[in-house]
Amino acid sequence: MTINPGNPEFPHRQISNQLKERVRRGDWQPGERLPSIPAMAEMFGVAKQTVQRAVDQLRVEGILITKPGSGTYVRGTRRRLNRLSRGRYGAHRGYHADLAARYRQQLVRVGREPAPPEVADAFGVRDGTELLVRRHVVRTDDATVELGASWFRVTDASGTSLERLEAFGRPLYQEAEEAIGRRYAQATDTISARQPSREEAEILQIRPDTPVLHLLHVAFDETRKPIEVAQATWPGPMTTLTEEYRIPAPAPEPDPDPGLTLA
Repeated sequence: MTINPGNPEFPHRQISNQLKERVRRGDWQPGERLPSIPAMAEMFGVAKQTVQRAVDQLRVEGILITKPGSGTYVRGTRRRLNRLSRGRYGAHRGYHADLAARYRQQLVRVGREPAPPEVADAFGVRDGTELLVRRHVVRTDDATVELGASWFRVTDASGTSLERLEAFGRPLYQEAEEAIGRRYAQATDTISARQPSREEAEILQIRPDTPVLHLLHVAFDETRKPIEVAQATWPGPMTTLTEEYRIPAPAPEPDPDPGLTLA
C-alpha cells in the first residue's frame, strides 16, 4: 500500500480508496479488526492524522466502525433492502416471502403523539395535531437497519386493535383495512436523504454526520383520503433500495391506410 505523490487525489483519499478496495476484495472480512492508526501510517509513510482522515471518511461511508478502546473494524456488507413500499403489498397484497427470514421487526411503542410537519401535511391537518402512531425497529443479526412509524387519525383508529401494543401476525395494512373499514387503493412514496437526528444516530449506531435515507409513504382509499402515513429511516451508506419491474414492449406500428398509395 503506497501513496502516489503525482496523483492529484489527496493522500487521505488515496488511502481510503486502497482500504476500501481491500475490504471489497475480502482481504478484511466483516467484523475483522484493521491495523492500528500508527501501524497504517507507517505502512503508507504518512502522518497519523492523514490515516485518521481516511478512516473517518470510511466510517461516514459506513464501511468501517470504530469501537472505543478496541480499534477499527470492517462494519459488514451493504444491506440490500428491496422494500420500497409497494413491497409491503406485494404482487398478491402481502409481504415479500423472505422478509421474515432476513429481518426481525419489533414494535416498540403505540400511542398518541403530536404529528410532525411532514405527517401533518400528508393528512392535511395542523402541525402538532394528535395522531395515533405505531413505532417499530427492524433488525438483522448484527444491527438495527430501520426505524419506522405508522400514523393514523385518532378518529379512525380509536377503539380499534390499532391502539394495542401487539403485533398482528399479518401486514399492518390488512389489520388497518379491517379495523377502519376502508381499503388501501393507492399510495405515494417520497424518498429523500438527510442528516439523522441525535436519537436516530444512536439507535442506528452511525456517526451524527452519516446521512440517512428517509421514506414517506402515504396510503389512500378509493376517494383519495389518506388512511395511513408511514415513515421509514435507514442508514444511507449501508442501504441500497432496489426495485424490479417489467419494461413495456414497444407499441406495434399502425398499418398504413390501404386506400393510400405509397410512392
